[in-house]
Amino acid sequence: MKITRRSLIASASASAILSPAALRAQDSEPTVHEVEMLNRDPDTGDIMVFRPAVIKVSPGDTVRFVATDRGHNSEAFDDAVPEGVEAWKGNINEEFEITLDTEGAYGYHCTPHLSAGMVGIILVGDNVDNLDALRDVRVRGRASARWEDYIARAEEMMAETAS
Repeated sequence: MKITRRSLIASASASAILSPAALRAQDSEPTVHEVEMLNRDPDTGDIMVFRPAVIKVSPGDTVRFVATDRGHNSEAFDDAVPEGVEAWKGNINEEFEITLDTEGAYGYHCTPHLSAGMVGIILVGDNVDNLDALRDVRVRGRASARWEDYIARAEEMMAETAS
């Protein structure tokens, strides 16, 4: 096949026309977000933490809980997921992934370190009507103060997104 100036221009024009659509398709592909499970946060010095503790993702994205330090897992609070969504429970010392399709707020913890305050929140999409319900989740010890702090952070994130 002979390449002519005309075929080159036609090809370039077709590429230019398709580029915005291709870019939109790339932007809408699900993303994998990593949350580390740590004994100590190297930045803050806090012990028994998920990092980041509060994240916002898009519907269809995946959250990967990385067993950076041993002895941790991720388990959703039964009463801290959107209605109709089944809570998850990862195994201790294992990386765990969850794809979140339903918009809302998801509260979770590390099973053996809940009382040490190892809790976190995932915000999915812009419709997190159940965020207030997370205030009713019963947590004790260090988790109580962190939980309230993380709910406040989640509310700030949603307010920033809305403006």
